[in-house]
Amino acid sequence: MAFDLNEKRYIKETGLEARIAAIVEPVANDLGFSLVRVKVTQENGCTLQIMAEDENGRFTIQDCEALSKDLNPILDVEDPIDREYHLEVSSPGIDRPLVRARDFQTYIGHEARIELTDPVEGDRKRYRGFIAGADDDSFTITLPDAPAGTDPNHRLPLAALAEAKLIMTDKLMDMARIDQEEAPIDDDEEIETVEFDPEDQPDTADNDTTSN
Repeated sequence: MAFDLNEKRYIKETGLEARIAAIVEPVANDLGFSLVRVKVTQENGCTLQIMAEDENGRFTIQDCEALSKDLNPILDVEDPIDREYHLEVSSPGIDRPLVRARDFQTYIGHEARIELTDPVEGDRKRYRGFIAGADDDSFTITLPDAPAGTDPNHRLPLAALAEAKLIMTDKLMDMARIDQEEAPIDDDEEIETVEFDPEDQPDTADNDTTSN
């Protein structure tokens, strides 16, 4: 799949998350990375999770460190979160979120869990099935448990997507294993975690690296 840093993301974000994404994305793009997801959680008081990837869908510990280093001073200036928080920068992982058309095209044949912002067929907003096809505007999901006599295939618009995530399966694990064998990344499972206090200067933040 062509790697376009400016390809539109389809994911439901809160107002704060959308604001942070607008800050983070140009920084990631300048380093040659594509933003996958921004999420703010109450874990450890407050945690800002940022997922990014390179053109091969990978993100090493060195990539995490580079993005964290460039983000810290900008987040300090923009100050999007008004209290102390932890910054976690990581790869999307194996059972990754699907946020762009290219993600659905890459993982055709794999199982995913889908949630829409609004129903497009009756009152249904949630689907679990296999990605059967995808183009620039929509994707088709096949439901393995569709009632007899009904069409198991559902074509859904990307514009209606709230959240989509791959489901961990043997097939997905095999795909990840082959990718790891072709391009070994010893630290692929690492997350760079930066403890960040908006009242401190960027160079006084505590930095440590922890495993998932």
